[in-house]
Amino acid sequence: MARIHSRRRGRSGSSALPRSKHPNWAPTPKEVEALVLKFAKSGLSTAEIGTSLRDIYGVPSVKLATGKSISDLLRAADAAPELPEDLTNLMRRAVRLGEHLERNTRDVHNRRALQLTESKILRLVRYYRDSGRLDADWKYSLDNAKLLVG
Repeated sequence: MARIHSRRRGRSGSSALPRSKHPNWAPTPKEVEALVLKFAKSGLSTAEIGTSLRDIYGVPSVKLATGKSISDLLRAADAAPELPEDLTNLMRRAVRLGEHLERNTRDVHNRRALQLTESKILRLVRYYRDSGRLDADWKYSLDNAKLLVG
């Protein structure tokens, strides 16, 4: 599949081994749920939680272990962040680019990068509004992004 804002194809790389069930040597599903909540309370994002579980505790897949994704587990425990992680990361990038452009007003390449990033943000906002994860009146602007993630 092609990238959104380029004519290139996707990245190649290694992929996880195909598994159909949770291995016996990995922590039990109850332990995995407890670890997910512990990491969330310490302030880690969902991606950091998954990486920590994989590297430290040897959990190959939270979804195979518990039947739910990390974000579903956090939502069930009312520990989920109010903004989705991918949207937050894109907004952080847009804020950094905006601050760079305030200092370097003639940097046309990064002006284009900001336009592309904001385009991705608007697509995600539309998706999250339609799926009910964001309020119908939630609007994106660079100033609001500075307040939310800055």
